[in-house]
Amino acid sequence: MNATQCKMARVATGLGVRDLATLAGVAQATVSRLERGEELKQTTITAIRTALESAGVEFIDENGGGAGVRLRK
Repeated sequence: MNATQCKMARVATGLGVRDLATLAGVAQATVSRLERGEELKQTTITAIRTALESAGVEFIDENGGGAGVRLRK
């Protein structure tokens, strides 16, 4: 998950930075740092990604058209 995917996923689910931080068990500043493209520990990124997936997000890998996200049906 990259910074853009994180922000797109968060906005698509209607979560604020504080909401996502709470769901992922991280600080609000940590989510903001990820969305700015700063490097974080892989375990932290995994926690945020897992929270977004639990909220209904599917992450789309780079496939020639760029990485992205979509909501599960």
